[in-house]
Amino acid sequence: MIKAVLFDWFNTLALYHPPREEIQSQALKEFGIDISPEALRPALLVADKKLFEEESISPIRRRKPEEQARIYSDYQKTILSETGADISATTDILLKIIRKANELFKDTRFVLYEDVLPTVKQLKGLSLTLGLLTNLEIDMKPLCDGLGLSPFLDFIVTSGEAGFDKPQPQIFRLALERAGVEPSEAVHVGDQYKIDAVGAMGVGMKAIIIDRNDAYPEVTDCPRIRSLTEVAEYL
Repeated sequence: MIKAVLFDWFNTLALYHPPREEIQSQALKEFGIDISPEALRPALLVADKKLFEEESISPIRRRKPEEQARIYSDYQKTILSETGADISATTDILLKIIRKANELFKDTRFVLYEDVLPTVKQLKGLSLTLGLLTNLEIDMKPLCDGLGLSPFLDFIVTSGEAGFDKPQPQIFRLALERAGVEPSEAVHVGDQYKIDAVGAMGVGMKAIIIDRNDAYPEVTDCPRIRSLTEVAEYL
């Protein structure tokens, strides 16, 4: 019997506003590359998938600077390739695009997906324990307070607090300890297969992939949903 539901943060509960594709489009234009936000949206999803494959091996932010540069340059190359753009840009230009995008991201904010509050209200009505489990290292409490999410969360676990990132088992075990449940009594909902689903199942939890953009059609070993409102069907 499921007693606790844990949620990932980015692309599960929240997204950037303005959207990432708009930020990426603006950054590319600074370097004479004109790609519309609409064309960038699916390209970003493909690049994300490759990036999180790297993240599932070991946290990128903890790797050597030259390795980080390679990974993020490859990320930009994937975006350009997926849109049919010229991918002959030098590593130096690619890194400048990354820096520009990061600069523009300073003016963004997180917003919740429309299905989040209806879902957490429904799940709390079922007397379930709800938690947030994220690889972000920042204090998430003020952010959740501002978005009206805190009243529905029983606990928050960040990688900064745990000292480990998903898919490492230690961060999942800390979340289970906070929830006060056995692994078989908890389900983790996230958007990344290897980081969220494989990590959760690796410690004996159930997993649900929130696949808003049909990025994981090949996944068959855990439920794959398009809206969080479907979560209750799998508990």
